[in-house]
Amino acid sequence: MTSPPLSANLGFLWPELELLDAVRAANRAGFDAVEVHWPYITHAVEVALVLEELGLPLISLNTVGGDLSIGEFGLAAVPGREDDARAAIDKAFAYAVDVSARFVHVLAGKTDDRRAAETFASNLLYASARGHEFGVGVLIEPISPEAQPGYFLNSVTQAAEILARVDEPNVRLLFDCYHAQLIHGQVENLIDEHIELIGHVQIAAVPDRTEPDHGDIDYGLIMDELDELGYEGHVGAEYQPAGKTDEGLTWLADLRS
Repeated sequence: MTSPPLSANLGFLWPELELLDAVRAANRAGFDAVEVHWPYITHAVEVALVLEELGLPLISLNTVGGDLSIGEFGLAAVPGREDDARAAIDKAFAYAVDVSARFVHVLAGKTDDRRAAETFASNLLYASARGHEFGVGVLIEPISPEAQPGYFLNSVTQAAEILARVDEPNVRLLFDCYHAQLIHGQVENLIDEHIELIGHVQIAAVPDRTEPDHGDIDYGLIMDELDELGYEGHVGAEYQPAGKTDEGLTWLADLRS
C-alpha cells in the first residue's frame, strides 16, 4: 500500500520565513510538494525558479480574499461583487500559470444573500473557462463556521450541490478533513461518498488544528482509505504548528509508514 504524497501548506507552515525560504524549508523537511494561500507579494518568476530548482510541484493557491482587514474572505459568492471576484480569478490564474500551479482555490466569501449560490456558480463557470484555457484546475472548499463565521460555503453537501450545478470536470472539491469533521463528523464516510468530486485533500488535528498526529481523526486510516479508493492527488498539511514547524514534524515519517 502506497500513501498519497504530502504537500506543505505554506500559508501555515514556517510562518516566520519569506515564501522562497519556506519552499526550501519544505523541501528539506521531505515534503513532496507545496501549496500556498496568497503568494502575490513574491514575484511569480522567483517562485517558479525555486520550485524548478528543487523539483517541487505547487499544488494550489487562493484567489485574493477581498479586504481581509474588514473581514472579507473571498468574493465569488457575494452578489454585486462580480467584477471584483473575476478580477481576483484572473489574477490567480495568471500567477498559477507562471508557477505551474495545478489548482486555483476560488474563495466564496461571506454572505447570506439568497442569490449567493447563483452568483457563486456563475463565477465558478467563469473560473472553469479560465482553467480550461490555461490547463489549471479549480477548487472550492467548505469551511467550518468555527474558522470563518458567515462563510457561504460551509458544508460538503452544499459544495456537492454547487459542483453539480456547475457541472464542469475541472471544478473540484477541496476536502479539508479538519473542516469536514467539525461540520459533519464521520470524515471517512464523507470521503468514500464524495471521492469522485475530490481534487485535493487537507489535514490537521481536530479540534485544535495543530500537527495531524492526535485528535479525533486517525490520519493513518485516512491515508489508507484514499489509497484504496484510488485517490491520485496530494494530501496537504494545512495545520497551525504548536511550536516551531520543524520541531513538530515527527508526524511526517510516522504517517508515511
